[in-house]
Amino acid sequence: MRDDLPAEPSPRNTIIAFALAALAIIGGAVLLLAARPEPVRITINPPVPTTTPTPTATPGPITVYVTGAVFNPALLVSLPPGSRVLDAIEAAGGMTDTADPEGVNLAGFLRDGDQVHVPELGQTVTLPTPGGGGVVNINEATLEDLMTLPGIGPALAQRILDYRAANGPFANLEALDAVSGVGPALLEGLKDRVVFE
Repeated sequence: MRDDLPAEPSPRNTIIAFALAALAIIGGAVLLLAARPEPVRITINPPVPTTTPTPTATPGPITVYVTGAVFNPALLVSLPPGSRVLDAIEAAGGMTDTADPEGVNLAGFLRDGDQVHVPELGQTVTLPTPGGGGVVNINEATLEDLMTLPGIGPALAQRILDYRAANGPFANLEALDAVSGVGPALLEGLKDRVVFE
C-alpha cells in the first residue's frame, strides 16, 4: 500500500460538510428573502368625470299649407326651419302666370302650421300670408280663416271650431287655452292676430 494516496474522508466529515453546505444555502435564502424590497403597489385612479354638455334640441322640419296661384295648390309642404314664404311657393311648383307676386310677402319667415296663399292678379287678398299681418275674428272664423294664423294647421283649426260650437264664443285670448293643442307659446304668437268681437 502506498503512503502518498490521500486518505478517504470519513463518513462523518462528509455529513458535516453537507450539513454546512445546506445551512449556507438556507441562510442565504433567508437573507435574500429578508432583504427583498417591499412589493410595489400600483393604484389606478380613474379620470375625474367631466360634465357632458346637454345636447340642444335640433329643430325639426316645419309643415306649411300652400294655396292660391301656384302650380300645385292645396299642398302641405315640409321645409327646414328658417324657411321663407318664397321657399314654400317654390316647393309648390312656383307661381302661375296669373299670380300676383306683390300680394304676398316672399321674404316672410315661416312657422310650423302657417298657410301661404298666393293671390291671382286683381284678386282681393283675404288670406294673409306669414308676415302679412291679417287679423282674424276667432268667434266668426271659418276653418280656412283659422289656418291663416301662425301655428294653426287643419287639425287644430277643426278643434277650435268644435270647441266653439260646443261651448259658445271665446271671451278672450286666454279662453283659447282650453282647446287641446293650444298652449302659452301659441297664444303669444296669436295675441296680435286675433280679435274676439
